[in-house]
Amino acid sequence: MPCLKAVLFDLGGTLVKTAPIPEIFMRILKNHNVQVSLDGSEEAFPEVIEEMNLEDFKLPYMEFWRIYNLRILRRLGVKGDLMRLADALTEEWWDNADLEAYPDVEDTLRMLRQRRLMVGIISNGFQIDIREMLSRTGLKGKFDVIVGVDDVKKPKPCPEIFHYALEKLKIKPNEALFVGDNPETDYKGAEDAGLKPLLIDRSDMISGGYRKIRDLREIINYL
Repeated sequence: MPCLKAVLFDLGGTLVKTAPIPEIFMRILKNHNVQVSLDGSEEAFPEVIEEMNLEDFKLPYMEFWRIYNLRILRRLGVKGDLMRLADALTEEWWDNADLEAYPDVEDTLRMLRQRRLMVGIISNGFQIDIREMLSRTGLKGKFDVIVGVDDVKKPKPCPEIFHYALEKLKIKPNEALFVGDNPETDYKGAEDAGLKPLLIDRSDMISGGYRKIRDLREIINYL
C-alpha cells in the first residue's frame, strides 16, 4: 500500500469560516445605501456559482466576479449603477466576511508537520482571494502548495486542479489525502482524481457512504 506523503485541504468551509454569503452581500449593499429584502432569495446565492460555466473560470479575476455579482444583483431586483455595485462587492468582500480559522486547524497542521507530511490547499477560489484569506486568518506561510482555480482555469471537481497540486508536490494521487466539506466538488472530485477523500462535516448533517470526520484532528485516524 502506498505511503501517504501529503494531506491537502479545501479552504472555505474546511479551514476557514466566514459569515454566510447572503449576509456579506447585504452588509456591503447597506454600506452603499442599497436596501433589499431577501424574501427567501438566500437559496439563489449558491445556485449562481453553479451557473458559471467552465469558460467563465478562464476570465480575469474582476471580470469573473463582476459577472457573478451582477447576476445576483439582478436576481435580487437591485436598481441603479449595478456595475459599480458589482465591483464594490468584490473589492469590499473580505472586509465584511468575518474571516476566522476553525479552532482545530492549528493543531491539525502541527500534527501533520510532526509526521513529516506535506500540506496544501486546493481551492475553487482565485489566488488573490486565497492569499487574503490566509493572511487575515494567520495561516499564511503554513502550506507547501496552494492551488487556486486561476492556476488551471478549471474548478473542482475537475481532476486537473487536483493533479496540478500533485505535480507541484511531485507525488502520485494515491499518496495524498484530500479533506473538504463538499460531497461533490471535494469528496467525489478528489476520489475521481485518484486521491483518498475525506469529508469534514462538523454539524453531522451530510448523509451517505462517505469517510467522514467532524473535527480536523480526526484526520490522524486516516493517516
